Amino acid sequence: MEQTEVQCPIDRSTNTEDFPDAFGSNANAAGYYSSGYTNNANQSGAIAQLANKGFNVSSNNYTARMPTDRHAVEYNMRHKNRGLALIFNHEHFTVQTLKSRSGTNVDCDNLAKCLKQLDFDVQVHKDCTLKELVRHVEWAANQDHTNSDCILITILSHGELGYIYAKDTQYKLDSIWSYFTAQHCPTLAGKPKIFFIQACQGDRLDAGVTLKRVVTQTDGESSMSYKIPVHADFLIAYSTIPGFYSWRNTTRGSWFMQSLCAELATNGKRYDILTLLTFVCQRVAVDFESCTPDTPDMHQQKQIPCITTMLTRILRFSEKNPVSTAARV
Repeated sequence: MEQTEVQCPIDRSTNTEDFPDAFGSNANAAGYYSSGYTNNANQSGAIAQLANKGFNVSSNNYTARMPTDRHAVEYNMRHKNRGLALIFNHEHFTVQTLKSRSGTNVDCDNLAKCLKQLDFDVQVHKDCTLKELVRHVEWAANQDHTNSDCILITILSHGELGYIYAKDTQYKLDSIWSYFTAQHCPTLAGKPKIFFIQACQGDRLDAGVTLKRVVTQTDGESSMSYKIPVHADFLIAYSTIPGFYSWRNTTRGSWFMQSLCAELATNGKRYDILTLLTFVCQRVAVDFESCTPDTPDMHQQKQIPCITTMLTRILRFSEKNPVSTAARV
């Protein structure tokens, strides 16, 4: 029987089609990760890459239009448009070590559907080279976002610690974020800049831990101008924590995207984004486990997403054009 109540359903059954989104991404990867985890000495996290970009912003005075009151609790999501949502969907690669990412089109289609229901202007770009990807990002950053609530960018690809792959080569994620900082894209200053990253961040595995119930006796100034950091109002949601695999099912899509789409479809206009992403983390952590009995070292592994937030207010995708009660009758 079809599940009609959830538009982007999550299938919690297991099979043997789970693969990590690492740069090797080989089902027979026991030899690949046996060399152990190599820690990159260079800072590669979201905040580190943004901070180390090398912008000398202290010597410049940047100004931008104030999109919301200084001490507003929530972001202003009442602009005419929700905003652009770019999805970079990478399935095939020209890099010889990269295998095709079966299942990524399911992720892409489900996410595009969910984002359209949240009133985003969705644009999908498939198998872009780095040059093509940068061109699309530059175009988006050069648009006038005055009448938009926010911008959202999703990358579905292979990755490793600190890097993600375009069709032809790897690049650092700050190559994307840096275009949308306040001094480079002033019409998005003070507005949410949301990034969803489905890719491995390393080659380590998470075997998980079994929890057992232990029974105890205790059971039972708004009108004035103000300055903000140029890197404020970013949210980056990774499918996994630094150094670890990110799992993808070849028929149902990645664990992270399955969970994200389920939450967006069910609660996208109900919960704020951080609450919603907390439940995404819960789904991935509790409802998924790899099923690769032919590769014992990768069998029954777990995953947990990682959220980096520089948001300064509550972000909620409220109804863009609510229909009046009379119109609904």
